Amino acid sequence: MTWPLVAVAALWGAAAGALLPRAAYRFSVPSAEPWRAACPDGHTLHGWLGRARCGRCVPTQDAGTVVATRRGTAVATGRTKAKGKPYGPGGPLLPTVTALVCAALAAATGTRPELAVWLLLAPVGVLLAVVDLRVRRLPDPLTIPFAVAAPALLGAVAFVPEHAGDWPRAALGALALGVAYYLLWLINPGGMGFGDVKLALGAGAVLGWYGWDTVLLGTCAGFLLGALYGGVLVLLGKAGRKTAIPFGPFLIAGAYAGLLIGAYTA
Repeated sequence: MTWPLVAVAALWGAAAGALLPRAAYRFSVPSAEPWRAACPDGHTLHGWLGRARCGRCVPTQDAGTVVATRRGTAVATGRTKAKGKPYGPGGPLLPTVTALVCAALAAATGTRPELAVWLLLAPVGVLLAVVDLRVRRLPDPLTIPFAVAAPALLGAVAFVPEHAGDWPRAALGALALGVAYYLLWLINPGGMGFGDVKLALGAGAVLGWYGWDTVLLGTCAGFLLGALYGGVLVLLGKAGRKTAIPFGPFLIAGAYAGLLIGAYTA
């Protein structure tokens, strides 16, 4: 059943990822600014999920559009690309990334019931990473529900037979990682945002489900990835040693890496 399960998980990820662009656009504003409520042309946006494309903006024409003359009147014979203009992240990137993440989680977890939790949380993690990369902000409407939902959902899964984790350890993992990041924030508030602290609560619960080794592995992986990214920027001359970088994507990537290994070895 592994490959059919992986295929279903990939389809779920692709469908969920296709709903993220509008939320990514609306949440991608600098700290202390209100969430975007309109497209760049000022049209009000309704809802948070869906494509980042405004149906009331003037549609664009294909490059191959030709103009014919019918009774002296110019008529555009080409087709429009799509209704409205794109205003945020589009294309296959978000669906592809989310599908790959969900497929990898399904392959590592198999038919164990906690897979349902991973598949529900994965799109939120992808969305958080995208927003933090764009504006260095981890929105409270995403991090706080993530921090609450992760241990709550795992607590429900703990009553389902054949799970491979431990809920008290997941709760302790959330507390431990949250406290650790809070101390790091107190020591160096300029190098780490408080959004990372709130995100660490959910990540700690997810990693703690499979044990303290997984917590340590996922945490170290996040810092290693962040250090490598910063080092590359320094070598390319695009950042200095004291340049702040968004750490949320690396916290999330490290948590996924630790979760994949923990699920595979459980």
